[in-house]
Amino acid sequence: MKVDLSKYLDDWYKEDPAKNIYPGPVVTISRELGCPAKILATYLTESLNKLKKAKAKDHPWHWISKEILMESADELQVDSSQIQHVFDYKSRGVLEDLLLAQSKDYYKSDLKIRTTIAKVIRKFANDGNAIIVGRGGVAITRDIPKSLHIFLEAPLEWRALRVAEKHEFTIDQARKYAQSIDKKRSHFRDFFQGKGNDYTRFDVKFNCMTLENEEIIDIIIGALKTRSMI
Repeated sequence: MKVDLSKYLDDWYKEDPAKNIYPGPVVTISRELGCPAKILATYLTESLNKLKKAKAKDHPWHWISKEILMESADELQVDSSQIQHVFDYKSRGVLEDLLLAQSKDYYKSDLKIRTTIAKVIRKFANDGNAIIVGRGGVAITRDIPKSLHIFLEAPLEWRALRVAEKHEFTIDQARKYAQSIDKKRSHFRDFFQGKGNDYTRFDVKFNCMTLENEEIIDIIIGALKTRSMI
């Protein structure tokens, strides 16, 4: 099921006319499994904060991943364990949904959880100087003028070697696991952007097998400067 994200966010903003809808800047980083998104987000944050001029009104760049889970749980007034399955790209069955809905006051549907994730991500993006890792960030923030959307990719065998080392899998297990997670992440983005929607293509794609982390960071910073985002 696809949520009408633009309508959902428009309705949310109408609740508070004083909200600045498009402040930014925001960078989103999506990736194929085995690519170093969190490492790059950490390095990029450090590099941007070194470049940023010291102004009292400014707040530092920061990268966001686990915070989305915690903020979404707070927004829904549930324990984070109750919505973790959505972040793990899992879905409840129809029967489980019905049983939970009847037995627990704090039950939240997967649709409600995902739309809340969109709201939380959009809030981080609106606050500006945010690097959002995964979670459909490209679809949720694409219409923000001061935004840059990155995708990290690499050949499957290269990624499988890293996944096998991290999880103690065989290469065959790692290959299948990587393909499975890649597919689930793609479906997660499709929920917000619509399957096959060209509007949410990424701005830049990097081959992590052929480019060093430092090279990728330099290129991203160059792009941010060119677009007057820093």
